[in-house]
Amino acid sequence: MLETSQRLLALLALLQTRPAWTGAELAEELEVTTRTVRNDIDRLRELGYPVDATRGPAGHYQLGVGAKLPPLLLDDEEAVAVAVGLRSGGTVAGMAESSARALMKLEQVLPHRLQRQVNAIHQAMEKGPENTGSNVEAPEIDAAVLSMIAACIRDEHYLRFEYHVPEGVSMRSAGSGVGADLPILVEPYRLVSWHAYWHLVARDEVGVWRTYRVDWMSLRMATGRKYAPKPMPAEDYINFVLRDVATTGWAVHARITVFAPAQEVLSRIHAAVGIVESIDDNTCVLVTGADSLEIIAVYIGMLGLDFHVDAPPKLVEHLETIGNRYLQAIRQPG
Repeated sequence: MLETSQRLLALLALLQTRPAWTGAELAEELEVTTRTVRNDIDRLRELGYPVDATRGPAGHYQLGVGAKLPPLLLDDEEAVAVAVGLRSGGTVAGMAESSARALMKLEQVLPHRLQRQVNAIHQAMEKGPENTGSNVEAPEIDAAVLSMIAACIRDEHYLRFEYHVPEGVSMRSAGSGVGADLPILVEPYRLVSWHAYWHLVARDEVGVWRTYRVDWMSLRMATGRKYAPKPMPAEDYINFVLRDVATTGWAVHARITVFAPAQEVLSRIHAAVGIVESIDDNTCVLVTGADSLEIIAVYIGMLGLDFHVDAPPKLVEHLETIGNRYLQAIRQPG
């Protein structure tokens, strides 16, 4: 049986996981009697936690709404995930200050081992430009995987993993990382988050810089072997990922004739996610890509410039569809 203080924390954690619990259910989870549960509920109330009780055949306990927010009980992965989310909260307009305050409070109560994990991720991560969103569902990322990769970056340890491209996904969507059933050994340098994807920038065994999608990595046992780091300049990691994904990682590629000077187009996009080829003083070609036809259409529209597209055919068809949709929206009914 748990000690009283541990049991109170376990009881509070259970009450936070779902709206209602019967006394018998709590007693079974905590391996105590229902009388002990009632006593522990009274102790929580004395400590200021509002626990509501409903009597009768459908009787249950639930954590009520109090004047103050009760402390949240998080497991290790949840704590790391929240801290990482708060680290990136500063990129949301108006939330930088509140995210920083919340993160400071969280880090004050994190155990030292979790503080090291959170700090390692923070020091190892960069965030790419968020010039538009994506209608492609973001992959699920295991916080433990991020933590392990970040720890290897912090400690300058080789990272060993298998890299599997999901069935039905073109290898060009894997970036410059090469899939392999055998473990890959790399020098890890930076984690870059961009449009909901996490990419690892690493140097492979022959010294070539590559990007790897973190959600396609299966980590193997830690090597514990140190490498002599030869890093890129700090600001180059994001640009490397953007260039690498732009040339190999997009599901859709397009060449768009834009009726504006090349310099004008370059001033409206991130240079790493598109190549601009000048034709004359008033015309250029933008070579770019995205995860879907819809996102390409958004990119083009956000340029705010006249353009012409003749390939790929599916993009032309999609632009025709949304063009007719917009026209229909402004036509008089009937």
